[in-house]
Amino acid sequence: MTGTYFDRSQLKIKPLSERHNKVMIEKDHVPITHPVRNTSPDFIQRVNEVVMRIKAAKEKGAAIMLTIGAHTIKNGMAPTLIKLMEEGWITHLATNGAGIIHDWEFAFQGLSSEDVRTNVDKGEFGIWEETGRFLNLALVIGAFEGKGYGESVGSMIENEGVQIPTEQEIDEIITNYSNSDLDRVAAALDLLDTMRKFQLNAGWLPISFPFKKYCVQAAAYRLGVPFTGHPMIGHDIIYTHPLNHGAAIGRTSLRDFLKFAHGINNLEGGVYMSVGSAVMSPMIFEKSLSMAQNVHLQNNAHIDNHYMVIVDLAANTWDWSQGEPPDTNPAYYLRYLKTFSRMGGVMKYLSADNRDFLLAIYQKLNKNVSRD
Repeated sequence: MTGTYFDRSQLKIKPLSERHNKVMIEKDHVPITHPVRNTSPDFIQRVNEVVMRIKAAKEKGAAIMLTIGAHTIKNGMAPTLIKLMEEGWITHLATNGAGIIHDWEFAFQGLSSEDVRTNVDKGEFGIWEETGRFLNLALVIGAFEGKGYGESVGSMIENEGVQIPTEQEIDEIITNYSNSDLDRVAAALDLLDTMRKFQLNAGWLPISFPFKKYCVQAAAYRLGVPFTGHPMIGHDIIYTHPLNHGAAIGRTSLRDFLKFAHGINNLEGGVYMSVGSAVMSPMIFEKSLSMAQNVHLQNNAHIDNHYMVIVDLAANTWDWSQGEPPDTNPAYYLRYLKTFSRMGGVMKYLSADNRDFLLAIYQKLNKNVSRD
C-alpha cells in the first residue's frame, strides 16, 4: 500500500443538536396552496405544455420522472413533491447525495443547512454525529438487505429504525453461500466489520423521526415510488464520519443507477423534468438513455417521443433549437443544456425558481387546490 490516508478516527465529532441551522422545515416549508410568483407569459406557456405532456404520459403508462437538486428539498418543497407522488403524477424521483441528507435531517430534527463558511473555518463543517452515523448505518444495512441508496434511507425514516442482524445470521450467509450469492456475502462481511468496529448490538435499533411528514424519501418508500440517490464520493458530509463505508455507497448507489435506467427505458411518450441539477441529472440521463436505446434497438424500436424540460435559474442566452453554440460561447459549457440538447426527443429550457415551477405544475394538475 502506498500513500498516506486521512484518519477519520482522529476527528472530534459533535452532536447535531449543537449545530446552528438556517432552515426550519415547520416554518420554512412551502404549502401546496402557496401562490406562484412567476406570472410571465413564457412561464405560463411552458407550465401548460408540461402539464399536457404529463397527462398524456400518464394515460400511456409512460415514465414521468423528476430529478431534483438539493435546493429543491432545502427550499421546503417536500409537501408538493409528496402530493405529486400520492396522486400518481410522478413515477420516479431522483436526487443527489445532498438532497438525501437535507431530507433526512429535516425528518430527524426539523432543521438543516449549516453555515459552510463559518464551520469550515472552525473545522466543524459536516462533522456531525447523528447525520454521519445514522445515514452511513442505513446504507451499510441497506447494502446487506439488497436495497438502493434512497430506499435504504427512506425505509429507515418510514420505519423509524433499522434491524441489525446477529453475527450468527451473518455467519450463516457467509458459510452457506453459492456463487450467485457472492455479492450478498461481501455486503454481509462489510456489515459485520462495521458492527464490530462500532460495537453495534444486534436487534431493532429505534430512531425517532418526529418530522417525517415532511420527508420525501419516507413518502416514496411508503407509496412504492422509486426514489433514487446518486452521490459522488467525497461530495457529501457523511464521508467525514468514520462509519462511512465505500463499498456500501457503491452497492446502494449502483442499484439506484440501474433503477433510474429502468425508468428511462420506459421514457417513450414520457416526461423527464430536471429541476436545479446542473451536473448529476444530465450525466446519469445520458448513460441511461444510451443503455435503453441499445436494448430498444435490439427489438427494432427506438425512444424518440420523450419530452425533457430543464429548469434552472440561469437565463438562457442561446437558441438550442438551432444546434449547439460554438465552444467559444459560454453557453456551450452549460452541461444541463448541452447534454440534454443531444438526447433526441424534445428539450425545453425554463429559467425559473424551482418553487414556482413545482407549485405551478401541481396546482395545474390538481385544479381543486385553492391558493392562499
